[in-house]
Amino acid sequence: MSTSAPAKARSIPQLVAQKGETPIVCLTAYTHNMARLLDAQVDLLLVGDSLGMVLYGLDSTLGVTLDMMIAHGGAVVRGASHACIVVDMPFGSYQESPEVAFRNAARVMSETGCAAVKIEGGAAMAETVTYLTERGVPVLGHVGLMPQAVHSLGGYRARGRSDEEARKIAADAHAIADAGAFGIVLEGVLEPLAREITAEIPIPTIGIGASPACDGQILVTEDVVGLFSEFTPKFVKRYAELGTPLSEAVRAYAEDVKARRFPADEHCFGVAKK
Repeated sequence: MSTSAPAKARSIPQLVAQKGETPIVCLTAYTHNMARLLDAQVDLLLVGDSLGMVLYGLDSTLGVTLDMMIAHGGAVVRGASHACIVVDMPFGSYQESPEVAFRNAARVMSETGCAAVKIEGGAAMAETVTYLTERGVPVLGHVGLMPQAVHSLGGYRARGRSDEEARKIAADAHAIADAGAFGIVLEGVLEPLAREITAEIPIPTIGIGASPACDGQILVTEDVVGLFSEFTPKFVKRYAELGTPLSEAVRAYAEDVKARRFPADEHCFGVAKK
């Protein structure tokens, strides 16, 4: 019998300690099997509400529900032992009030076993971040391009182009850091602005379409490996094209079934020996 200690997941304090040191490696995961495949290589797995688009074919993240996030969050937690698991709070689950946000965040954490939740929003959400963190809910913030606010922001475009917009994003990041978040995702933020924010705030920044100066980086896994081909953002680097061999494998299977080459005798039970 093995006497080795069980693997311990990366903790929030360990992630915070990486500020200015070894970059934090982050990817999304929505399923148990994907979590198992990614776990050993990453510091943080985000169960993002992007699952609405990647898995469910929705046009945006707005249709994602709390029940969906809990179901997928629990699956990812059960598939990982090394990575810190963070679950997105979906649209409408935290904006109403700090009390509603805590009730829903507590449900997410208790039903999934995740380490933290992520919420979008800047200064307007600072009170909620403080309310959550003071009650034992670690929060990862998210400013810049915020998919849940895509309609009010006018679409998916880089943020911080004007001086006024850049000042607001910087102020949002400072407000969320001051409110007690352990880290902040900077999405779609112009590189100089992301670099400046990273240097100014005391907590780690995690970039997506931001800057190599961020304290960590995150991408949607299906974008990285070529399994989501609806749209490839400028900031994505493809490390594999798994979609093509997957299609080819299914085509070969279909041809074997149609030609009655599959299943063969070795794939069946109780076949009489010849």
